[in-house]
Amino acid sequence: MPDLSYLKKINRARFDADNDRPTMKAVITTANGGYEMLDYREVPRPEAGPGELLLKVLAAGVNNTEINTRLGWYSSSVTAGTEQAAAGSGEETEVADGGWNEATPFPFIQGTDCCGEVVTQAGDVDGDWVGKRVLVRACMRLNGFESLENIWMASDFDGAFAQYVKVPASEVFAVDCDWSDAELATIPCAYGTAENMVHRAAVGADDHVLVTGASGGVGSAVVQLARRRGARVSAVVGHAKQDAVAGLGVDRVIDRGADLLREVGENSVDVVIDNVAGPGFEPLLKLLLRGGRYASSGAIAGPMVNMDMRDFYLKDLRLIGCTAWDEPVFPNLVGYIERGEIRPLLAKTFALENIAEAQREFLRKEHFGNFVLIPPG
Repeated sequence: MPDLSYLKKINRARFDADNDRPTMKAVITTANGGYEMLDYREVPRPEAGPGELLLKVLAAGVNNTEINTRLGWYSSSVTAGTEQAAAGSGEETEVADGGWNEATPFPFIQGTDCCGEVVTQAGDVDGDWVGKRVLVRACMRLNGFESLENIWMASDFDGAFAQYVKVPASEVFAVDCDWSDAELATIPCAYGTAENMVHRAAVGADDHVLVTGASGGVGSAVVQLARRRGARVSAVVGHAKQDAVAGLGVDRVIDRGADLLREVGENSVDVVIDNVAGPGFEPLLKLLLRGGRYASSGAIAGPMVNMDMRDFYLKDLRLIGCTAWDEPVFPNLVGYIERGEIRPLLAKTFALENIAEAQREFLRKEHFGNFVLIPPG
């Protein structure tokens, strides 16, 4: 295993520096491992550098991606789903390729979803940003949208589990709406991921779309975004949350334990959007019509699946992996919000210092909608 100690030394110096900078409260994720790796404490406040804005964090959402990164789940050595990996996490471990098959920059501040207020802008940033309420595009294509190379706030550099965060001005979007801060904080990761899949799969009004995990943050966003485009939506969901998902306007609710081939029918779906994978993957390609599209950006039930390659090539299917967000995705979302075309699904808020409680409850999957952390004022 590579020696990652040099990264830890560099990052600890950032948080432990004895200087005159103002401080802030933040959650420092110190290493791969369990909840004990989440350290809520005082750290130096960041300062906006060239091309950057400094935001006061008003609210920060809770997502699978922060948990996966802490656990080292993105390592190719991990084969279990998120819940199983979390149950097996214990003392500090080092997963050399745990940050999407790269080293994670521990210790650092997680927090992919950010609703914030701009408090400082660098002198080279155009426009008048100070005082505006904004969302941050967490997936950043810093080499331009012609390249799929991307970095993520809170996976590759410090995020929003803090009172303040600095971000490139190019990744900040003002939003004019009457939603609360917490409601806006439900949007970036879940809805950005969902809109990217819907966009990449070219979902249209004539399509029948099957959505697995439809009660989760991403799945419920996919349902709304596909319905917004006029698609017919079949939603796969556990029994306890079927009424809630039905309330999003789906055309059909299917129990998670159902035999999909019998309930839906082979060759009957134009698009499958699946962030569940695991044991339930095998029938999904059989449901697709010839030329159908399968899109995914996750695998919460497990990354290892059984696949009959004949379903793929004999039916001329398109399998679409979705991590790097395309250019229209985030501006689209801001427009949908401002025009009232989607709605937030806020399940519960927690104080930032109670992040471990929030993540434990998140992994129980008994909620509908998104959890949001509120930093101290």
